[in-house]
Amino acid sequence: MAQELPVVCSLGAGDLEQRLAAIAEIGAESLIDRRQEGGRHLLRFRSNSRTRERLEDIVRAERECCAFLDLTLTEGCCDLTLKVAAPEAGQTTADGFAMAFGGFGPKPRR
Repeated sequence: MAQELPVVCSLGAGDLEQRLAAIAEIGAESLIDRRQEGGRHLLRFRSNSRTRERLEDIVRAERECCAFLDLTLTEGCCDLTLKVAAPEAGQTTADGFAMAFGGFGPKPRR
């Protein structure tokens, strides 16, 4: 039987605030689509090296402070997809993490 990871975040309030600001910035600049499927979030971003590096940094950092989150970043021909999932006890945190990227209102015209 696999041992479950504890559903806790190790970030302090100040660090959490900085992380959420960085996540929101990436979302504002590059998020193009989001959906929920079977309890997980699928976030699509414009594919470019800067966005990929920033998302990789976020995923790496989140694995340290919230190891229970299941974060997978994949690159397609035209976009980057971040899959966010968690065990049932961590679903609220996964939802909050995905929501931090923004993109819930109407998309601005470009």
